[in-house]
Amino acid sequence: MTLRAIANVRDALASRPAEIEAARKQGAKVIGWFGYATPIEIIHALGLIPIRLGRGGDDRLVEIGARYISNQNCVFLRASIGLFAEKNDVYVKNVDAVAIDGTCLQMYRMADLLDYYFKVKTVVLCVPRTFQTAGARAYFHRELQWFVHELEEIAGTPLDPEKLAESVALYSSIRNTTRELYHHVSRGRLSLTWRELYEAVHAGYYLSPEKYASLLHELLARVEHGENTVAASDGPRIMLSGSVLAPGDTKLIEIIEQAGGRVVVDDLWSGLSPSLVRINEPTVTGIADAYMDRVPHAAQPHLDRQTDHRLANMMRLVRESNVDGVIYHTLRYCDPFTFKAVEVKEVLGNEGIPMIEIHTEYAGSDTEAIRTRVEAFIELLTSRGCRPGQPVAEVRV
Repeated sequence: MTLRAIANVRDALASRPAEIEAARKQGAKVIGWFGYATPIEIIHALGLIPIRLGRGGDDRLVEIGARYISNQNCVFLRASIGLFAEKNDVYVKNVDAVAIDGTCLQMYRMADLLDYYFKVKTVVLCVPRTFQTAGARAYFHRELQWFVHELEEIAGTPLDPEKLAESVALYSSIRNTTRELYHHVSRGRLSLTWRELYEAVHAGYYLSPEKYASLLHELLARVEHGENTVAASDGPRIMLSGSVLAPGDTKLIEIIEQAGGRVVVDDLWSGLSPSLVRINEPTVTGIADAYMDRVPHAAQPHLDRQTDHRLANMMRLVRESNVDGVIYHTLRYCDPFTFKAVEVKEVLGNEGIPMIEIHTEYAGSDTEAIRTRVEAFIELLTSRGCRPGQPVAEVRV
């Protein structure tokens, strides 16, 4: 039975487009954003409405986007460009400008395309390939100051330190609550499933942070109260890792569930990862430091596995969530995550954790092939003796 709090999230999403249209009529401006290092706290503090853009799972949008960029770019990028070409998406229709950070070089390229083909104003936050050197960190500090200046021009007002502190506190509250919800899901308290939580995470792309914070707090309260708690399934405990699983891209999730697997945690940049940002100082410099110190994206190279925070974070989640196996999802032509699949498999293998890489796109033609591989993987985990009902160690993400 679905929690009432999840139904409330869905109701809020249904009314959000009308709210945005009304706000724009009153003079508000909307900043659509893509990326991994875009500081939404700054967008919100300037009185702008941040909306995270991009959808997955629609091969039609991929085909449209391929008219503007090579079909050897990732399907998420092509589908995102397709959204602007078609301009039927309720959020794309209402953006006044688009902010993009350069963590993923493919998404970085999109800024040029939006400007050239669709006359969309774009603001690009350049990101160094690594934050490990003092020079790279100083560079990102300067880039973020420039980024703030560009957004101030759009907002027509300077960044107010008090409003920035309020926005930082608000988003920190959202992230804290999200981490607590992930904690409960990984513990197997199934008044809330991972899939429902993932849906709630995606709702945060669109809802106002004030409304979203309230809905998440309600959801956490109901989960902690044990409302609608049901027994956990006996399926193997799965971690999802790898490329983005954007809103609408549910093919792999559905196949896993139909095969009897149970996703309990993820380290996706469309899932848990954004909630791992921790801002200690509510200033532009403090925000820059927090985004540099977060779990790095796969597009940011790190040659030493022993000190790679991305791999360390993945292994921590695997251990603390008592994961039986990892499904590593890579989108076609998502090179950073595809190239790093081998090292991920080796690191997991050293700990005795099975991994399967599922390479996919948004067309339905690969569905049955994926189903066959996932079913075989679930059978393997079951034959190894997965741990249904075993107590799970405390998890703090």
